[in-house]
Parts: sequence; structure tokens; C-alpha cells
Amino acid sequence: MLFATTTAAARIEHAEADTAREFGLRARARGADVLIFEIGGTAAVFGGPGQPFNKLAGLGFAGPVSAESLAALEAAYDARGAELRVEQATLADPSVATLLTRRGYELVGYENVLGLALHAETRQALAAARDEDRSRGVTVTRATAEETRTWIDTVTEGFLHPDTFDGPPPTESFSREVIEEVFVGFSATKGTTLYLAHHNGELAGGGSLRTSSALAQLSGASTLPSHRRRGVQSALLRARLIDAAEQGCDLAIVTTEPASKSQHNVQRAGFALLYSRAILIRPAREGG
Repeated sequence: MLFATTTAAARIEHAEADTAREFGLRARARGADVLIFEIGGTAAVFGGPGQPFNKLAGLGFAGPVSAESLAALEAAYDARGAELRVEQATLADPSVATLLTRRGYELVGYENVLGLALHAETRQALAAARDEDRSRGVTVTRATAEETRTWIDTVTEGFLHPDTFDGPPPTESFSREVIEEVFVGFSATKGTTLYLAHHNGELAGGGSLRTSSALAQLSGASTLPSHRRRGVQSALLRARLIDAAEQGCDLAIVTTEPASKSQHNVQRAGFALLYSRAILIRPAREGG
């Protein structure tokens, strides 16, 4: 049974923070005014209103967090008129959450972190299931450089039509323009591979895999509405897991909304719930 310790969570949260930082650096390279603020062994990233990589993840794992360092971070955000979003893992030092709530951060929701160990038996089962996917007409291939724009358009369209589910509403929503911009940046992020899925020869969906330090991060997966409930998401999941294992990854990670269809899909594929993140928001303060 896969079980998350604080050490394992620190590894995952470091990767999450590194992904946000990479997004911020990519946006900065394109000319955006991006704030990357080092704090407590991690970094807060802000690239303008409504950017999905605006977050502070990984607090409470890599170093102490003081009221003074938080005050300096808050002042930097206030100067930009920006709210500060903290994604706080339940396995982090609990004193950090206490400090945040005492400073007026408001709990607005949660997200779940699930994992799958990529051992030999898992790889064999995934390969057999991939053959079954193909027999049902669902194929997944790595997107070529020429297919990058197709990938961006496909996953954007899928994200604009989310499934409904019996759970709490998402803590964020984004416009088409913002989603496209994020996927443009994501498509060029270091260590990322893009995938396209077809159902009976028709383009059906897409997904992505980012690998770093033997950890596989699965994200950016969506299915076009007309091809849902046909096993496309499961096929995308399996293809990426097989590639991750072949690249030497020992653990695959996915983040989902609680009780969402995405969580249902990955748990059915063998993922275990490792821990949750509390989403805490500090609104911008006037006069910062």
C-alpha cells in the first residue's frame, strides 16, 4: 500500500513549487512582469491577475517561516494589488497553517494529491491495458513539434467544458485566453511531454507529463465533450504512466478537485490518496 510520509510529501511539494516557478520564468521570458519571492525554502509566484500559476506551495517543509518573512511577502503582493494564494499541504509543519490563519488567510477549499508507485508489476498491467485500449479504437501518441498548436487547442477546449460532479466547486476558474496562454507556456516547459488521443481515428483529447528527479507529474489532461465516456482519459493516463516508468520514474502524482471525475478515474487506475492541500487566500490590502 502506498503511504505518504512527510518526507514523501516534501518531495512532491518541492516539485509543485518548481513547476509554478518554471511557469513564472517562462512568462517572464515572454516579457511579463512576474514576481518570484523566495520564502521558507520555496517561492511564491505571481504573474498578473487570473494566472493559474499564481501560488505559494511547499511551505513548512524546507525551512522555518517567520511572521517577518510573511509580512515582506504580503507587502510585495499588496504593492501589486494582488491576492495571495497558499496551497498548504496537510503533512507540512502545522505551525505554518496556524501562522497563516492568525494573519487573516481565509480557507476557501481543498485539493487532493494522489500517487501511484511505478513498480514492475504496475508497468506490466499498464501495458496489457494499453493493448485493450487500442482494440477499442483509442490510441495515444506523443505530440510532435508540429502538433503543439493542435494539443493546445484540444486541451483548452476540453477544459472549457468541465464535467459536473457531486463535490465542492473548484476554487478557481479561467477564461479561454488565460487557459490557452498557460498551455502555450506549459508546452515549452522543461521536462514536459505532450500527448494526443484519438478515438476511431478522430482527435479526442490530450494530456501532458512532466518528469523531474524520478517523479512524474500528470496534468493538462482533457477530453473533447463528444468523445467522453469512451475510455479516452484512462488511455491517456496509461500512456503517460508507461512513459514515466520507462524514463525511470518511481512515483506518479496527480492533483484533483475532491470528489471529481478526475479523482474517480485515477483511483480506479490504482492511485491512492496521499494527502490534501488546504487552499488559503489573503486578499490584497489597500495601502500596501
